[in-house]
Amino acid sequence: QVQMVESGGGLVQAGGSLRLSCATSGRSDSYYTMGWFRQAPGKERDFVAAVSGRANSTNYADSVKGRFTISRDIAKNMMYLQMNSLKPEDTAVYFCATSSFTLVTAYADPKRYTRWGQGTQVTVSS
Repeated sequence: QVQMVESGGGLVQAGGSLRLSCATSGRSDSYYTMGWFRQAPGKERDFVAAVSGRANSTNYADSVKGRFTISRDIAKNMMYLQMNSLKPEDTAVYFCATSSFTLVTAYADPKRYTRWGQGTQVTVSS
């Protein structure tokens, strides 16, 4: 049984940093696009960042570019989101997700991801 598990969320002051981790349980024979999404109260789930299966390509939402860094450890089948210079607007539940495909242009579309974690809360105080 494959399960996505996020960790690393918490409460941080504006300007601070957090690193989110996403681990996949179970066995996997190949690696495809993985991503981070977030959902603030009363809002839709928004794309944050994505990383390719070979970890040689990354994409970011404009709102986080330059502040967040997505990465993955292929050997450990883990994904990370380093969040620096956090703003109150970053407050949301963050979800990790994996696709069953290589997403070239649709990496920001949540419908293209097939497995999701349960989310980890990130709260940034001002």
